[in-house]
Amino acid sequence: MTMMNASPNKIVILTGAGVSAESGLGTFRDKGGVWTKYDLNDVATPEGFARDPVKVHDFYNSRRANALGSEPNAAHFALARLQAEYAGDVVLITQNVDALHEAAGANAIHMHGRLDRACCAACGEDWDAPLAMTATDPCPSCGVPQTRPDIVWFGEVPQSLDAIAAHLETAELFAAIGTSGQVYPAAGFVAEASRCGARTVEINLEPSDVANLFDEHIGGPATESVPAWVSSLLDRLVV
Repeated sequence: MTMMNASPNKIVILTGAGVSAESGLGTFRDKGGVWTKYDLNDVATPEGFARDPVKVHDFYNSRRANALGSEPNAAHFALARLQAEYAGDVVLITQNVDALHEAAGANAIHMHGRLDRACCAACGEDWDAPLAMTATDPCPSCGVPQTRPDIVWFGEVPQSLDAIAAHLETAELFAAIGTSGQVYPAAGFVAEASRCGARTVEINLEPSDVANLFDEHIGGPATESVPAWVSSLLDRLVV
């Protein structure tokens, strides 16, 4: 593994499902996992919600309960440590909808929304979600019963894209951790960061679909590889 000799001023990190997998939250590709039991067109699209909101709410109520019972792992804590101790800027962007980064003490941009938040499809208001949501819940703002999980579904525009683009343009080091490289626009972040001059590193259990675009690759479970990488940055790179 090649280490950098100078410290980047800004580190931008993208995390995916692989970061939370060792906390008991499955990835899209897990055999026998929750996603294999549902058609994504039924539970993760606006059209599916319009057809059967009860089924969608049941699915996300189950995911919310599962996430509530999970704990941050060593990878989450390592990234929180990096944000707390690194002298430069560390921007954490996540595709994950759990709140494990926050539970570990980090601040993250949730581009795909959060399970613990709800929103109104009628007026756009958002609020903390109850553990169980139903299709008849009224919006606390407008009263219309069109409440839904504050999740970015397939076919919808991810959140905070303008802010993310600005961070990628000014990153000197970009890292993707636990991502499959299958979901855009996140899969294109490495190309954008590289185009703007950032050095890039992928940290993954297996190479992603865009692994060839990275300058450096670190393999292994996130709970082992991420803490080691963070320690290397903090020990060897001084702003």
